[in-house]
Amino acid sequence: MHDAEHRLKTLLSSGLEGDQNAYRGFLQTLTRHLRGYLRKRIPQHRDDVEDLVQEILLAVHNARHTYRMEEPLTAWIHAIARYKLMDFFRARSRHESLNDPLDDHDDLFAVTDDEPAQARHDLGKLLQQLPDKQRLPIVHVKLEGLSVAQTAQLTGLSESAVKVGVHRGLKALAARIRGFRSEESDANR
Repeated sequence: MHDAEHRLKTLLSSGLEGDQNAYRGFLQTLTRHLRGYLRKRIPQHRDDVEDLVQEILLAVHNARHTYRMEEPLTAWIHAIARYKLMDFFRARSRHESLNDPLDDHDDLFAVTDDEPAQARHDLGKLLQQLPDKQRLPIVHVKLEGLSVAQTAQLTGLSESAVKVGVHRGLKALAARIRGFRSEESDANR
């Protein structure tokens, strides 16, 4: 994540100073991250990923003059990607659920297009089975590395509710995984 931040920031900085090759490299690297991020976020809309990548790249290009170098680049790009993704969901359907949290900007740079996503997909499916008061603390504390206090502020839960949510959620996930494994072994007998 920090390597992606540094590399992209260096390429963008050089690109803004007139280095066309650096700017091209910035856009190419960003494209790979965006594809990975969007394929994970909207697996049921794979055909729309390329269009959305292009929309986000265009928005980044058009807003590049608003970026302040002292700010984290990943957060700035994530804000643009998030708004484009929200527009995509709104355009698709007013009824489509937005249960998937869109506020985790680290997630945009956690996966590239060439990284296997099956484990993340499986974990995401398991997490979706949990109620928000268990799922959100696990996502924010265990997967994103936020503190209990930050998670409490972000989710509106108390700090003790966050701790309880993590504990109970992990326990529920473990039970589901054990149940799945025993079903699998019964089927193989």
